[in-house]
Amino acid sequence: MSPLPVSDKDFLREITALIEENIADEQFGVSELAEKMNMSRSNLLRKVKKHTDSPVNQLIREVRLKRGMELLRTTGLNVSEVSDQVGFGSVSYFIKCFREYYGYPPGEAGKRVLEPEAEGAVAETAVPVRTTRWPIRLRWGAAALVVLVALVLVGYYVWRGRDAKPLPEKSIAVLPFKNDSGDSTNLYLINGLMESTLNNLQKIQDLRVISRTSSEKYRNTAKSIPEMARELDVNYFIEGSGQKIGDRILLNIQLIEGTTDRHLWSRRYEREAKDIFALQQEIAHNIAEEIEAIITPEEVKQIEKIPTDDLEAYNEYMEGRELLYDASTEALQRSIVLFQRAIKRDPHFAQAYADAAVAYYYLDLFQINKKYGKEISEYADKALLYDEKSAESLIAKALYFMHKKEYKEAAPYLEKALDYNPNSGIVAHFLSELYNGYLPNAAKYIEYALLGVRIDGNSGDSSTVSYKYLHLSNALMQAGFIDEALEYIDKSLAYKADNPFSGYLRVYILYAKNEDVGGTCEALVKEFRKDTTNFIMMQEIGKMYYFMRNYAESYKYYKRYLAIVEEKELDIFKHENLKIGIVLQKMGQPEKGQRYIDAFERYVKTDSSIYRHANLAGYYSYLGDAPKAIEHMKLFAREKDYQYWILFFTIDPIADSVKDLPEFKKAMQQVRDRFWENHRKVRATLEEKGLL
Repeated sequence: MSPLPVSDKDFLREITALIEENIADEQFGVSELAEKMNMSRSNLLRKVKKHTDSPVNQLIREVRLKRGMELLRTTGLNVSEVSDQVGFGSVSYFIKCFREYYGYPPGEAGKRVLEPEAEGAVAETAVPVRTTRWPIRLRWGAAALVVLVALVLVGYYVWRGRDAKPLPEKSIAVLPFKNDSGDSTNLYLINGLMESTLNNLQKIQDLRVISRTSSEKYRNTAKSIPEMARELDVNYFIEGSGQKIGDRILLNIQLIEGTTDRHLWSRRYEREAKDIFALQQEIAHNIAEEIEAIITPEEVKQIEKIPTDDLEAYNEYMEGRELLYDASTEALQRSIVLFQRAIKRDPHFAQAYADAAVAYYYLDLFQINKKYGKEISEYADKALLYDEKSAESLIAKALYFMHKKEYKEAAPYLEKALDYNPNSGIVAHFLSELYNGYLPNAAKYIEYALLGVRIDGNSGDSSTVSYKYLHLSNALMQAGFIDEALEYIDKSLAYKADNPFSGYLRVYILYAKNEDVGGTCEALVKEFRKDTTNFIMMQEIGKMYYFMRNYAESYKYYKRYLAIVEEKELDIFKHENLKIGIVLQKMGQPEKGQRYIDAFERYVKTDSSIYRHANLAGYYSYLGDAPKAIEHMKLFAREKDYQYWILFFTIDPIADSVKDLPEFKKAMQQVRDRFWENHRKVRATLEEKGLL
């Protein structure tokens, strides 16, 4: 039944009456009020906002506080008793809200005189009250002065706010929960409740939720909420503390406004351990309701999903999750044992299968000889079998394909995982990596790099943030967004001035602006002096001297680079072997040089990347076979999403034999035209999505 049409005042009186009828019920909130009004929650939110310009939860809190004031002034009840009667689950929270609303603590309520200012409003003054009636002229002068001061202040804040960046409206960080128990074994349970709160909120598209890794650095911090809000660029914080006593879980949750440190909402939960999943769901719904986030039906299904019916299996799983965050080899191995125990208790436990696959993937990640492909495959398949709509299951399957270097198959699993968890920084990272080097797509590379910055851009330690901006700068650079790339690389260096990769990328961005090979080489050498063990920089400087035809200086750096990669048996930068081979031959080492040239030939003839024809064009140009070089450059011109650096092909000595031929010039011009055509399309796509 639809509510009858009523005037604004009647509507608000009806709402106030319903709140007062249920004022002692701590659980009475927006949803319960909407049900009593025979309205949908969203309709109630809109209508109250229209009439009061305030959120419903604030209106409920104000009604509770006004009743609390009345009870304190007219009864002999103490603050604790009044707090309980007006539906505040925490006395300290009641005191905090009361002080924020009235300007003094509830203990002083009887010492103040209330003077009505307008219907439904109260003003407070200290005893004794003294009323001064000014002459009309002075009153008008004072009023004019007040207006003038107000206009000046408004003008100042408008001026000051022109360049200020507004905080996202629904951004939130879940701070590490505190273990109130003296039993340290309860820590994994409390951390598990914190993580489940975070994970459930991350599934809501309408929120921006900071990752656990970024929030974790504040576990033992002395920083204030406003300081953390500025660092993380968020509007809300969740604080929690709890303990397990026997078979019962006690948990206190608070929602805090980031900029003001104002407590907006708190609740004490006491549940039996067997109801832990219902508790997790309730917390997520309560928080989303308080900040008026929109939750879709599909998101509700994800949040209300029960991972396992076996609480012991869940305990084993949560202990394993804690070790997974450690990421050391020993911790990963121990986490697998715990996941396996959980699976033994519940063979249908999809999350345990998924995280076991992830642990095996990371055990193999930096190993030359991969050992765990079979285990990753089996656990990922089981995870998908028992929950095909789980972000964790989809990530596990994607990592299996990445382990096999079948990147094209990994991409759709990661993109689907992002649908189920739109705040997953790790998925955004994997996708940007895929669309950078493995499945070149400039628009997607930038989009997912931007998403990574949006999710966690200002959070985490300074090194982590620096690398996020480095990643985004590289994405923009590769697509030809030179000025934007320079902006973000400077942000990267602002967070970590000694980030060697950021310094190195900045040199190349400037090279793209001025095309000064000599100046670029000098700048690279300067960066290298900051860390003379950086063998990647050795290779880059060797290449730059090679471009300058200064083979003696090039050899000095290539020699040091080769000593390291040969000692460590590293098989990297295979596309650079032709340059290295040429320099070695120029420096009187024909046999060793030929080995590197032959290695380049083997690589390029089996290369399946979009750069295959560009590499073949270079190889045949080196051999002096102009027709084949031109043929392959024409074929390369049909590709798209190649990176900016290919435009500098003609400064490479291997192009000397063909770069002045009309047909080759024409093919190179086609390459340039295709690149900038794609650049314009990428810009249009990003602008359409509001990303650029």
